[in-house]
Formats: sequence, C-alpha cells, structure tokens
Amino acid sequence: MVKMINKKVFWVTLVFFGCMPFMAAIGYSESFADLPAKGMVTMIDLGAKKCIPCKMMAPILVKMENAYKNKAVIAFIDVWENKSQAQRFGIRGIPTQIFFNEEGKEVYRHVGFMSEKDIKAQLRKMGIDPPDEKKN
Repeated sequence: MVKMINKKVFWVTLVFFGCMPFMAAIGYSESFADLPAKGMVTMIDLGAKKCIPCKMMAPILVKMENAYKNKAVIAFIDVWENKSQAQRFGIRGIPTQIFFNEEGKEVYRHVGFMSEKDIKAQLRKMGIDPPDEKKN
C-alpha cells in the first residue's frame, strides 16, 4: 500500500509540477502583445499555475504545442501573474480557452477544463488537422 501511494504521489507531482517550467515557456512572450498571432490560428489558455483544472490542462497544452508546431500557436497566460491580460481578454473564470483565426479574430471561447479531444476538434473546425491525421 505504501509503495502504491508513493507512486501516485510521484506521478501527481510530476504531472502538476513537472509541467510548471514548460507552462511558463508556453507563455509565448513577456508582453503578450503578439497574441493572438497574426497569420496563424491561435489558441490561448488563460488560467493560473496554481489552479487545479489549469494544472490538469498543463500536459495537454504541452502536447498540443509540440503537435501543432508551425500549424497553430498554443499559448498559456497565467492571469494571476498577468492581471492585465485577464482584463484584455475579458476573463470571468479560469481556465478559459480562446481560439482565434488567422486574422486574429476570436471564433470560439470555452470556460473550464478542455480535453485534448475537444481542442483537436475545435482546431479541426478551424481548418487545422492534427499532425497524425491527413485529409482525404
């Protein structure tokens, strides 16, 4: 029993805290002025590093950023550390995911945890196929 609990603690710690440095890297830029990215579909996840649903999304964002590199911009903004961005994007609850088209116009907004499947579906609706899928 002790070994199982220690294993669970290890994985929870790894998932929640192991992604923290990368979550900061996903932040895209210090000023965030270049978000949404012009000329590329952009998904911005606005949350906080200490918010439980946001922590649950961290590994998904890492995976999405790697999978969609050069196809779409996936960015994370910690609104507790960057309060002006919460105002800028009209955030009322976290996490909030906002999807922008190539022209930088908001096309979809979701509040709460968003699964990898749902993120892929929204990107697909916007014309961005997952890297492992090909159009027929």
